[in-house]
Amino acid sequence: MSSPVIVNQIDEDFGRILAAHPSAPRVIDHFDRERPWDFSPEAEVLVTRAFRTWAEAPQMEYPHLKWVQTFSAGIEIYPDWLMRNPIVTNGRGLTAPQIAEYVMAAMLLVEKDIFAARTTSLDDWGTREFGTLEGKTLGLIGYGAIGDAVAKRARAFDMRVLATRRGVWEAVPEGITPCATAEEVMAGSDHVVLAMPHTPETEAMVNDALLSHAKLGLHLINVARGALVDQAALLQALDAGQLSKATLDVTHPEPPEADDPIWSHPKVLLTPHESYKGGTAERWRFEQKTLNNLSALLDGAPLSDVVNLARGY
Repeated sequence: MSSPVIVNQIDEDFGRILAAHPSAPRVIDHFDRERPWDFSPEAEVLVTRAFRTWAEAPQMEYPHLKWVQTFSAGIEIYPDWLMRNPIVTNGRGLTAPQIAEYVMAAMLLVEKDIFAARTTSLDDWGTREFGTLEGKTLGLIGYGAIGDAVAKRARAFDMRVLATRRGVWEAVPEGITPCATAEEVMAGSDHVVLAMPHTPETEAMVNDALLSHAKLGLHLINVARGALVDQAALLQALDAGQLSKATLDVTHPEPPEADDPIWSHPKVLLTPHESYKGGTAERWRFEQKTLNNLSALLDGAPLSDVVNLARGY
């Protein structure tokens, strides 16, 4: 595969970047978002992203396909036949800085809502009450690239950080207190961030049982996948006062049904799955990751961020 055949589903600029690789690949652009699975049977490499229509893909056969690179970190939307290719690599970590900034903004909005506190005339001049992040405890349920990026920023605000993860802690980062369970994180935190992948094991993990362990007044932030949360249980916990706020960048389904009470719940801040956006660094990181992985593939070297199907990410 000295000059590989690559199907590009990103955009024309990305196709030109791929074509400039020293291996002189043949790049086939395929931008049909309604049928992303209907690409050239000559493809040896596919570079794609999480189009919603992938969930509708029929069974297909691509006998020459050796490697799939996804822009997204999550793989749950892609069909099994695509993910069972010899090598699948994902976009793990590409948007971690942007998502971490969103998390910090959400926590600061809860603690110091300066927009709500603004004064516009002598009539509403007076004392305002603010909270603080200093001395508060951040809980991370899931500790990958996003959890690490959030923790670094939270520590700069002198927050205590609790974290639990599915895998073994090979080395605990400075300033992190490992927890054995999500229940332990919920019980000890003022703000909790969900940063777990969506797998069969994590489906609806935030349910009545887990929420019952939440510290009174906890603020829950979900920047992972909406399916991690039982939304009815979440709204009940908010109504009961167990949780004070929920900041949700993701829902299940996404978007919510038109009559879903989550739209107008006074304790919910809902954004349309946009926490990963901001600047151009994400795109540059994806370009570099893909080009480096292409070189590694051609050299027979290990690729970065290979998906582990057994773990689901």
